[in-house]
Amino acid sequence: MRFIIIGGDAAGMSAASRAKRRNPDMEVTVLEKTLDVSYSACGMPYNIADRNRPIDDLVVRRAEVFREKQGIHLLTGHTVESIDIEGKTVNGTLNQGKPFSFPYDRLLIATGATPVIPDIPGKDLDGVMVLKNLDHGRRIKSYLESHSVQKVAVVGMGYIALEMCEAFRARSIDVEMIKPGPVFLPWMDSELSDIIRREVEFHGIQLHLGHGVIGLEKKADRLRLVSGGPSIDADMVLFAMGITPNSELAEAAGLETGFMNAVSVDRYSRTSDDAVFAAGDCADAYHAVTGEKTWIPLALRANRAGWAVADNLSGNQTSLEAICGTAVFKVFDLQVARTGLNEREAAENGFSPAAVTITTRSRAHGHPGANPIRVHMVGDRKTGRLLGVQMVGREGAAHRINAAAVALHTRMTVQEFSRMDLAYAPPFGPVWDPLLTASHQLLKRL
Repeated sequence: MRFIIIGGDAAGMSAASRAKRRNPDMEVTVLEKTLDVSYSACGMPYNIADRNRPIDDLVVRRAEVFREKQGIHLLTGHTVESIDIEGKTVNGTLNQGKPFSFPYDRLLIATGATPVIPDIPGKDLDGVMVLKNLDHGRRIKSYLESHSVQKVAVVGMGYIALEMCEAFRARSIDVEMIKPGPVFLPWMDSELSDIIRREVEFHGIQLHLGHGVIGLEKKADRLRLVSGGPSIDADMVLFAMGITPNSELAEAAGLETGFMNAVSVDRYSRTSDDAVFAAGDCADAYHAVTGEKTWIPLALRANRAGWAVADNLSGNQTSLEAICGTAVFKVFDLQVARTGLNEREAAENGFSPAAVTITTRSRAHGHPGANPIRVHMVGDRKTGRLLGVQMVGREGAAHRINAAAVALHTRMTVQEFSRMDLAYAPPFGPVWDPLLTASHQLLKRL
């Protein structure tokens, strides 16, 4: 079998490695347009924060290892430009411009996602950055080393934007953030969002909400960001407005796309063509709470989907579990975690949501080092089902959110969740775990 994979990051290389391991005789070819494969993209903000740490420390496995030890035909610098579904070929050009064409029996589209950057004047100026792949990280780190960057303007206020603010401040760089929307973190409960906002501002970061960026100009040796509100002079501009799935290849080939224009796949990662699979940030998924299609690009899902594709090609039919959108990120000294639906999403999906926000302690009463931890929990009045949880604290939120994720996957009611036997020891939490306290309070509103 000729198995062609477009894209050599998490989903693509996971599929290639597992397919070759399960079936050593399979002809596995990976076509990657960059020169990098298998790296920790999520670690880039923390690497950038440390001027003494090489960006290539993030490489998990180098290309030659896949080639020499696993027998994978890994071709970097190969940009796929079209897929011929009828002829079962992929076509493109090398970085040097030479055309190529490869036939396939089975194809995996693992093209990932692209950072959103508005089509505005000046977007291509030197010093205008995005952060999604390792080469983006190299560019940012190189620019910081070769220029006297005293101030950065960050467009957007999502996960990457906030993590990069911390990275810049770790290097004593001033930061101003700006976004078109009027709400700081619109997906989060306002009480929890306010805590994060105060943390960001405490570290000297100026926030400008409700102002779209109109253009960028070069002023002497600096950049000027022009918006519908304030203009910001900076030495670097980082666009961190989210990402969009790279589904153009699939769409041009006639494959179906769906939610957020991601490539539409079934529970076995098959596209609308039986010979073609899709996995990772370019593909959609089913939501464990709603049962409907969604697009939540996260690293674990990409790796797991790559494995599932390889298993299915090897005759071991593997259906992917639905996702809850479980995520955690760090904002200076805060841990921010979420899983499932917020109130607005619950209402939009036909639930009758009730919610509660509680504040308790990260450790037992009287134990030194305790910090406030806040939990926002959402349930359904009609069924009593647990729908979602958000948490913010200086400790105890990052891993505690996993218990809530398990409850969502098993479709627990709030009452069932409130009876869970959760661990207790004074250094790690109170007798009544914050999640249990929140569930008891939410029961009063259901």
